[in-house]
Amino acid sequence: MSKEQFDKLLLEAIDEGLSTIGDSSKQAIYFYLEKSFKVKKNEIPYRIDDFTRAIEKIFGLGAGFLEILIMRNLYEKVGRTVHLREPSSFVFAEYIVATERSFTGKEEGEAGFIQCDQIISQV
Repeated sequence: MSKEQFDKLLLEAIDEGLSTIGDSSKQAIYFYLEKSFKVKKNEIPYRIDDFTRAIEKIFGLGAGFLEILIMRNLYEKVGRTVHLREPSSFVFAEYIVATERSFTGKEEGEAGFIQCDQIISQV
């Protein structure tokens, strides 16, 4: 699978996650991301750390809920087991990178990793 395919799925998962707060709110968030954080919608896959920081600034503690929704959506779209380091080091951006590696076939060795579906199903 290609990076371009993964990026498309990631943007769809983000769009669906943001849609849970309403379409007009979703559009406002994309506008705010671009104007205040200089992150355009189509740049999100390449600037996932910037996107994560922006979402955390916008939503505060509520960002975690949105990140989980996005991860669930992405997990369903990718349909592959993703391996992450122990949950204590788990962060949204790390999940996205690990999912991309799994999807594109560039996954590193599995030693010291747990399955991401275990984390998502526990939340």
